[in-house]
Amino acid sequence: MKTNDFYYNLPEELIAQTPAEPRDSARLLVYHRDSKQIEHKHFYDVVDYLNKGDLLVVNNTKVLPVRLYGNKVPSGGKIEFLLLKRIDLTHWEVILKPGRIAKIGSVFTFGDGLLTATVESVEQDGARIVQFSFDGVFEDILNKIGEMPLPPYIKQKISNKDRYNTVYSKINGSAAAPTAGLHFTNQLLDKIRAKGVNIAEVLLHVGLGTFRPVKVDNVEDHNMHSEYYKIDEATAALINETRQKVGRVIAVGTTAVRVLESVVDQQGNVHAGQGYTQIFLYPPHKIRSVDGLITNFHLPESTLIMLVSCMCSREEVLDIYNTAVQNKYRFFSFGDATMFI
Repeated sequence: MKTNDFYYNLPEELIAQTPAEPRDSARLLVYHRDSKQIEHKHFYDVVDYLNKGDLLVVNNTKVLPVRLYGNKVPSGGKIEFLLLKRIDLTHWEVILKPGRIAKIGSVFTFGDGLLTATVESVEQDGARIVQFSFDGVFEDILNKIGEMPLPPYIKQKISNKDRYNTVYSKINGSAAAPTAGLHFTNQLLDKIRAKGVNIAEVLLHVGLGTFRPVKVDNVEDHNMHSEYYKIDEATAALINETRQKVGRVIAVGTTAVRVLESVVDQQGNVHAGQGYTQIFLYPPHKIRSVDGLITNFHLPESTLIMLVSCMCSREEVLDIYNTAVQNKYRFFSFGDATMFI
């Protein structure tokens, strides 16, 4: 299968630069997989498509403001850090620019000295392992001086850092948001629970690899990025129990699907587990762990649109996306949503 099989034409003006306000006022394209019918709704209508006994599975990861701007010591040269992965209390894997001034032993300061970073090693892909020195709580310092790591196609900064996190985010560790969940409000979640729908949480820390373009011609040759996941025994049992009782398991976001497909067996039962997953989902793979998916509109030729194409077919997904373009839906992280049921 070719990467360009997943291309669609997207006018630049349809790339959302700001999130919808309120969160649940975004538009929602509902796709009925059996009848192949499309409905045009708003996200607050999602409750109408959920039934008593269904289960929503959400990703409770939290994005920290991990984009830092600082200076080299003693020259004062400007540097930009993007924190990718925490290794221990003081060590992080980062990407930075300009790389030419960040050799092993280089020292940088951020926030008028609130943070100091020393480069300890250079990885094969150009990332650096750095050690931070600071007084106090690292996360508090990040919240004070850092910026949210918005995707490169979003040109505007956001003043409200909470707006790039879901209302149920809990566990620090992501470099990007699980954006399908950005549409939920606490009030909407309350309505969903009141209808008898359960909500379960899994964890997948989203890395910047989620935005990495597929640069190979053949999809099978793409080297998928690795992300940390965790699903506990109670959640796995609830998912399996839901399906045994003929309820539907509906994933909120491709990140939740990546977790569940990493721990599902051939019979469709999911198991507790944690670790790093490099699972790469593309047709003709059939999703075994969920019965529906709520997600945003994804980039052409991306691993995410390939994953979504496992919910029905590549041709159907491209038809859906072309319909969304014609109807001027808003695309990508701050854009509108789709629901596959």
